[in-house]
Amino acid sequence: MTREEKQRLGNQVLEMFDHAYGNYMEHAYPADELMPLTCRGRIRGEEPSRGDVDDALGKFSLTLIDSLDTLVVLNKTKEFEDAVKKVLRDVNLDNDVVVSVFETNIRVLGGLLGGHSLAIMLKEKGEYMQWYNDELLQMAKQLGYKLLPAFNTTSGLPYPRINLKFGMRKPEARTGTETDTCTACAGTLILEFAALSRFTGATIFEEYARKALDFLWEKRQRSSNLVGVTINIHTGDWVRKDSGVGAGIDSYYEYLLKAYVLLGDDSFLERFNTHYDAIMRYISQPPLLLDVHIHKPMLNARTWMDALLAFFPGLQVLKGDIRPAIETHEMLYQVIKKHNFLPEAFTTDFRVHWAQHPLRPEFAESTYFLYKATGDPYYLEVGKTLIENLNKYARVPCGFAAMKDVRTGSHEDRMDSFFLAEMFKYLYLLFADKEDIIFDIEDYIFTTEAHLLPLWLSTTNQSISKKSTNSEYIELDDSNFDWTCPNTQILFPNDPLYAQSIREPLKNVVDKSCPRGVIRVEESFRSGSKPPLRARDFMATNPEHLEILKKMGVSLIHLKDGRVQLVQHAIQAASSIDAEDGLRFMQEMIELSSQQQKEQQLPPRAVQIVSHPFFGRVVLTAGPAQFGLDLSKHKETRGFVASSKPYNGCSELTNPEAVMGKIALLQRGQCMFAEKARNIQNAGAIGGIVIDDNEGSSSDTAPLFQMAGDGKDTDDIKIPMLFLFSKEGSIILDAIREYEEVEVLLSDKAKDRAAILKGKMIPSYIINSNPEMENEPQSADQTTSGPPEVDGESPEDSSLNSHSESSSPATTDNASPSQQDSEPIKSKGYVRFDDECTYFDEDEEEQPETEEDSKQDSKPLHPIVADWKEDMKAIRELKKEMMKKKGEL
Repeated sequence: MTREEKQRLGNQVLEMFDHAYGNYMEHAYPADELMPLTCRGRIRGEEPSRGDVDDALGKFSLTLIDSLDTLVVLNKTKEFEDAVKKVLRDVNLDNDVVVSVFETNIRVLGGLLGGHSLAIMLKEKGEYMQWYNDELLQMAKQLGYKLLPAFNTTSGLPYPRINLKFGMRKPEARTGTETDTCTACAGTLILEFAALSRFTGATIFEEYARKALDFLWEKRQRSSNLVGVTINIHTGDWVRKDSGVGAGIDSYYEYLLKAYVLLGDDSFLERFNTHYDAIMRYISQPPLLLDVHIHKPMLNARTWMDALLAFFPGLQVLKGDIRPAIETHEMLYQVIKKHNFLPEAFTTDFRVHWAQHPLRPEFAESTYFLYKATGDPYYLEVGKTLIENLNKYARVPCGFAAMKDVRTGSHEDRMDSFFLAEMFKYLYLLFADKEDIIFDIEDYIFTTEAHLLPLWLSTTNQSISKKSTNSEYIELDDSNFDWTCPNTQILFPNDPLYAQSIREPLKNVVDKSCPRGVIRVEESFRSGSKPPLRARDFMATNPEHLEILKKMGVSLIHLKDGRVQLVQHAIQAASSIDAEDGLRFMQEMIELSSQQQKEQQLPPRAVQIVSHPFFGRVVLTAGPAQFGLDLSKHKETRGFVASSKPYNGCSELTNPEAVMGKIALLQRGQCMFAEKARNIQNAGAIGGIVIDDNEGSSSDTAPLFQMAGDGKDTDDIKIPMLFLFSKEGSIILDAIREYEEVEVLLSDKAKDRAAILKGKMIPSYIINSNPEMENEPQSADQTTSGPPEVDGESPEDSSLNSHSESSSPATTDNASPSQQDSEPIKSKGYVRFDDECTYFDEDEEEQPETEEDSKQDSKPLHPIVADWKEDMKAIRELKKEMMKKKGEL
């Protein structure tokens, strides 16, 4: 890109800022934000509440304060001087408003400190701000003291909200009752609070921020070294135990590394490196960054990503880990090219999950840092795309409007302050040469709101101990860690193609030609011509159909989760007529898919394990089929399970005797679901369970779907067929390995245990959940009056949820062993579950656990089954104590 082109784009950024800032000052000031569609200011309490989003508004001219140092970066020093005078004259920090501690810190306190940093710089230069005498710093100090009462907790973590006028006092404050806060909310304070302490000499601010960071570090999950999204500010318990680098956690990681840069404290780098190692081990799945469970980091917590993670490539540049930064950034850029903006959340196959886009700047931030690190002009072209999209799709007469839906281009009457604080700052710096900026940007560090704090603070007022004595640090393999900041000048010695070589394999990871929801196909068809293939007739297994697709420029992609994606490249069609047919086919397929999704939104089915030792207490969420016996209209199917051979069920079974009269287990893949059903039905199976072949899939994180037919008449299939994801299916497979014969119930919803076990001789506590009752066997139809409980719920109230740890009786954390269901064991009052009643002997003594039993206990099991055995042991111990007391009496 030529210098002239860069200058043109830089000037365009200046004009865009003037458009946004000028309209705010003309139509909104002194309100906190501009409403660009209605050309008026957003004043809290006068507009309909937007929930937590409004917690950033404190009636303190938020956008003006947030924009202060942006004015200087953009060389608008005269406007900066005027803006500072307006802040000192008009802004009131003593309003009776409940605000977010986090947002107020990064936007207002950070804005005041960034403004002060550049005001003293300009004053030292001698042309502007000669009258300035630390007035912004005094306002920052006043605000800092207003925020301190939020830290009045035993943990040191701040309350999430505070009243600017009344602090945390009740009832005037109308806050202080919250118990939870996000990790980023508590861990994104150190830069602003430490800078305030270093500027003023008042150490209390840095001390409070350090204490909060220390507590979060202590509460990390020790085996994975990850932190959760939400934490209890009083107990330190994790409330939300998923972990990622996006919303709720993002700037916690950012501030650990930047605190090391600004304050020179090795402990912050030590912590960051520990977390970073865990992120790259568990969360980073290049080019994706997927949330995981902190206790089970190999298990993904969700199937979508949020837009806030776009900051992470920029942080990786600061870390010096450039390759994954380039990969993730390129993936995000492909998503932007597909949707014009980064949706607030998008799925792992790059479909829109949340369609909003509030003009977030994180992607522009990472683009700037990658250009600084690589010097690759590709990132200038990325920035140019951002500018063009903002002007084309977000620009309105009174500013820039957030996107309500990136698919339709609809707007929201919203222009957040961070848009002026960050977006224009990073875009201008991307295209500016060093001489275009009136100060050296390398002398400052960016906060998470892109406010500038001078690096010389690291040697000023160092009255805080550099390493907390109450924090533990773990031994790490330091081979991947550099204990200094990377020097961007030596990252890419004489290799301008380095970044391109990393991006190249990802250029088609998100195809910008994918049909979009807003595509409108011409209604006019060619005279007398029809598409050669209709979407409703298409079969992915038909070679002739695939050849027709190829002719139309349509390619078929098999996704990892088993679904099929169709993509059209019109340029690859055999002719323009074929390309038009392909476009029509794609539109039909979109409409057909949408229609089928509506038709397939049926409630899930249940697979309930009813044999020893589960007795109906383990319920697995299953997907139904479009064919076979409908369990919502017919009686449930009950039987023992057996694996089919071949396991995929795609040919005649070689073990028909094993599945005769049983429910066959099959693996997904290699043929149609209906074909599997016919093969096991021909072998005499009374039902079938298809288990997903995508390892780690779970109904916790993936939507259920109906197993489709094969386009043929499926009335010949009479048996019920259900689908289990991998996690749920492995529970049955592990149970088979442990107990050999496993009986299950296929039904439309979970059945209560009394109905399942009716007529069976069972321990009374299995029905009544009370092992202290008389140890006499009774049949389930002789239970006490009232409905039996099903895992703590009455059958009328119970609803079938996705199977999770909470659905396992082994994880009833608040129940003592005497309150939990347990396994019928070989002792008084218990019977075997083998259709023949084995009555107990009054004089029979508890049989000691044999060596064989002990060996069996040591087998590796699925976690739910393993937890179950722990409960069994607890019940044995309880039984021994009961028998001992009975003997003493």
